[in-house]
Amino acid sequence: MNVSNNCSVSNLEIHWQVRLIEFSLYILIFFFGALFNALALWVFFCKIKKWTETRVYAINLVFADCFVICTLPFMAYLLWNKSTRDELCQFIEAMYFINMVVSIYIISFISIDRYIAIKHPLKARTFRSPSKAALLCGLLWLSVIIGAALQLRQRHAALCFQKDTTASATLNLLSIFFVFTLPLAILTFCSTEVIRNLKRRLNTNSPEKKLIQKALYIIYANLIVFLICFLPAYLGVLARFIMESIGATCFLIQVMKNFSSVTRCIATSNCCLDSVCYYFVTKEFHEALLLPKSSTEKIDQIHSLQTHT
Repeated sequence: MNVSNNCSVSNLEIHWQVRLIEFSLYILIFFFGALFNALALWVFFCKIKKWTETRVYAINLVFADCFVICTLPFMAYLLWNKSTRDELCQFIEAMYFINMVVSIYIISFISIDRYIAIKHPLKARTFRSPSKAALLCGLLWLSVIIGAALQLRQRHAALCFQKDTTASATLNLLSIFFVFTLPLAILTFCSTEVIRNLKRRLNTNSPEKKLIQKALYIIYANLIVFLICFLPAYLGVLARFIMESIGATCFLIQVMKNFSSVTRCIATSNCCLDSVCYYFVTKEFHEALLLPKSSTEKIDQIHSLQTHT
């Protein structure tokens, strides 16, 4: 990195106000995330009986979110105390990064699955099934665990959750591309195409107009939540990489370091917002939570359109 000679990136201190915000947000996210995801697990395993592609993806997403949430008390403690990268830190780092990446990609898989189901319904039977969704999730977990293990073992940062200043520019760019750029592009493209397709159906006075409208609400909600959570973190990481590469002033690099710390908290809040979307937006989730078992037939009737979102 072509960092300014006036400072060392590894020695830049995060302002104590930012550290306090980090600590407070992680504790809040832990509390609400544990509550919402416990509710989500109960509904998916106890209330919704039919196995679908969406249920497979959603359960994997909830598990990834739960694992991230379990790391947050340790993460808050390690960051607040500026701990060194001992064995506990390396384990928490691995748990956090693995499950955050899995969470991001499962959201992308859901958008691809929705795109195929709505945009190409004739091909959907060939490409979509609960077993294929489970296989895809399994491959995702395996590849992310292997990739993260290899990368984290090569980290040489002094403090826990500190950026590795010894990593090459190529490696940093690849990480930014696969963790942020690719999933963001997939979700944006698939969501945009599905929205266009559903809006065309609305203009034809389809008898499923209400279901289509609700499906649109779900797609908009998922896309907005993803952008709010991950776009600031993506822009922060990218801006910090550019500043360090061109040799920006120590002040600007420190500002971006503080900004990146806050946006990481915002990205982590996705673990809560995923579950909020399940409850407040997804009709199937809401009805499974509130209605008696005799209503499951009605849920199955709307499932073909609603759960693709």
